[in-house]
Amino acid sequence: MNHRRELIICLGSSCFSRGNSSLLKIIQRYINLHGLSEKVHFKGDHCFGSCSEGPSLKIGGKLYHQVSDENIHSILGEALHDLLKQEK
Repeated sequence: MNHRRELIICLGSSCFSRGNSSLLKIIQRYINLHGLSEKVHFKGDHCFGSCSEGPSLKIGGKLYHQVSDENIHSILGEALHDLLKQEK
């Protein structure tokens, strides 16, 4: 059947201190707002090994660096656009 898209946020101390704590809430809100909870598997992981480029996020195997409150919505829109179209 349908596989859920994996969205992993780095919860390592470097990414977390650089802003992934606020991104966590924004992503959860985005998933709920767009009705994606059945299509996206959102979880945290400890470290992606690129601490100096954090905060980091991995969506469907693609790694995003320097994720911020300012660019998270465009990243999610780009990475999940095909899932969003299915909702309309």
